[in-house]
Amino acid sequence: MDFKLSPETESILNMVSEFSRKKIEPIANKIDSDEFDPKGLFREMGSLGILGITVPEEYGGANLDYLTQGLILEELSYYSASIGLSYGAHSNLVMDNLNRNGSKHQKERYLDKMSKGELIGSLCLTEPGAGSDAIGSMKTTYNKMEDEKYKINGSKIFITNAPIADLFLTYARNGSIYSAFLLERADGVETPKKLKKMGMRGSPTGEVVFNDIVVGKDRLMGNEGDGRRIIMSGLNSERAVLAFGPLGIARRALEDSINYSTSREQFGQKIGDFELIQERLAYMFTKLEAARLLAYKAALMTKEELLDPSYAASSILFASETATEITKHAIMIFGGYGYMSEYPLERYHRDALLYEIGAGTNEIRKIIIGHNIQKKRFK
Repeated sequence: MDFKLSPETESILNMVSEFSRKKIEPIANKIDSDEFDPKGLFREMGSLGILGITVPEEYGGANLDYLTQGLILEELSYYSASIGLSYGAHSNLVMDNLNRNGSKHQKERYLDKMSKGELIGSLCLTEPGAGSDAIGSMKTTYNKMEDEKYKINGSKIFITNAPIADLFLTYARNGSIYSAFLLERADGVETPKKLKKMGMRGSPTGEVVFNDIVVGKDRLMGNEGDGRRIIMSGLNSERAVLAFGPLGIARRALEDSINYSTSREQFGQKIGDFELIQERLAYMFTKLEAARLLAYKAALMTKEELLDPSYAASSILFASETATEITKHAIMIFGGYGYMSEYPLERYHRDALLYEIGAGTNEIRKIIIGHNIQKKRFK
């Protein structure tokens, strides 16, 4: 396996890193404490050309792969996990999904503006009371009207970017038939409640409500009844790409820990000279690199095996648990300082925990992996 990135990807990552150091790093704590509104950063990321990274150039994108998209997410998350999460929801969950499943008219209508950050996207799947059974327990409904229009009613919960979104990729059912719709805020979509969270506070999350939303056939993504297929393929690419979010958090926590352990002195020597600190650092480094290898493999496989969820689920399962463990070790290395809110270690830990829950809980990922690997033939 060749781990050397293309010159184009390297150039993009250098640009994202410079942008993040200048624009995100100085306000990273403020993003968390003040529940920052990232709309302005979306427009700046749009000017960099990174929002539509997997979208063709004709729609304002860069026509690159999931690995590049994941690496951008990692770099943003290294500086602010919140910004990384909102980026992933917009760029992958909505834009990439729309590019793969939308009509030419829909792509022309939305993708260029989304690539520029002029429109922000939000994917609406999870519902109150549904939890991990997002499809079977779906209560948001649509009815087909006589004039080839659709009426949509229901609500969604825990929706990333909902309070700031302009476009809502929404799933609804008509009996046993599931379909996907592109709804605009101007259609009457309501976002009545912004949710308060333990972590990822700078990535706005909210409730979305549809009261008799009427749209034409041009807002149906794919064909009627394609909803289940679109959901499953979307979740697969989502998991593969979002696995890079916890990688960014874990890498930052490890680097902060190394820097601290080589400068902090106790008992007349650097704490990094103590074997128990070295043990923690060795464990953190090894788990991070193992998670990175799995994430790279899953991202590279996703394009060709979009409907095989095994590697995508395992990559985010391992990366999320790794980030939670590494950020906890980092807090312990910093000791009392790590527990204080004026230091970013506790923020890293709070943010990391989200990835064990979002995009399907780790329990669901284990079930997906266990079910699918029984179908495989291993050499």
